Amino acid sequence: MSNLAHRAALASVSVAVLLGSLKGWAAWTTGSVAVLASLADSALDLVASLVTLAGVYWAAQPADDKHRFGHGKAEALAALFQVVVITISGLAILVRAIDNLRDPGPTASPEYGIGVSAIAILVTLALTAYQRSVIRRTKSIAIGTDHLHYASDLYLNASVIIALVLDSYLGLTGADAVFGVGIALWLLFGAWRASEAAIDQLMDKEWPEEKRRAFVEVAAGHPELKSLHDLRTRTSGARDFVQFHVAMDPKMTILAAHDVVERLEAELAAEFPGTEILIHIDPEGQIDEPGNPMAEADLLKEIP
Repeated sequence: MSNLAHRAALASVSVAVLLGSLKGWAAWTTGSVAVLASLADSALDLVASLVTLAGVYWAAQPADDKHRFGHGKAEALAALFQVVVITISGLAILVRAIDNLRDPGPTASPEYGIGVSAIAILVTLALTAYQRSVIRRTKSIAIGTDHLHYASDLYLNASVIIALVLDSYLGLTGADAVFGVGIALWLLFGAWRASEAAIDQLMDKEWPEEKRRAFVEVAAGHPELKSLHDLRTRTSGARDFVQFHVAMDPKMTILAAHDVVERLEAELAAEFPGTEILIHIDPEGQIDEPGNPMAEADLLKEIP
């Protein structure tokens, strides 16, 4: 799985280098603020993709004595760095576009900007399709944030083409700058959306309720479990972590209880691959620490 994420990160770096080179030439040739905005975005794409590559590599390193839960949150840190890069890019483009609105300049050789943007759309479509397949298999948050950024680039490049056509061929002076403002605002919105998932991981946010319920439903298929409570879930990079308490018949032998838990862990691992599970056994009837609503709730009762 880590190899897939690593290859996807390398693909992003390669695409950023290619598109940055093409857009640099187009921006120099046309003088278009929309093309310049697209160039700035691609240049920062390269920086963000390099950080993503480093984050994916770091997150894939096995657990060690100082990081017993692994290094998965390196992906969330890489994603947050991308958010910062996208925000800086959006603000810089916004300032440049507003200046151009006040004093619009001529756009030269618009066909070059249109051609480069069309190529960028085709290359980006191929990259995002590959990223989606990797995300489905790895659940990588760093690649997910990278995908979000490149997906927004599709709209950005289409906007560049529309802006150049309106400005150069239809005589709508200022359209180039207006689209530059729109691109900048879109990038800022994308940065806000991308930050949510990264912050959720760093703050150990619980799984979505549907996923938690599906997890408990698997456990409910084991009649030896009298109750299930204190379920705690979190995600770190491409790995999930779960811990919970189960109440069992106090007359069961340790060996019998161990066998039940082993079967439960195997079934949960099959349904939720890449999940590290920790189960604590309580004798049925034991009263948990008072005042802890997480410990008192019997989640098995919620399953019909």
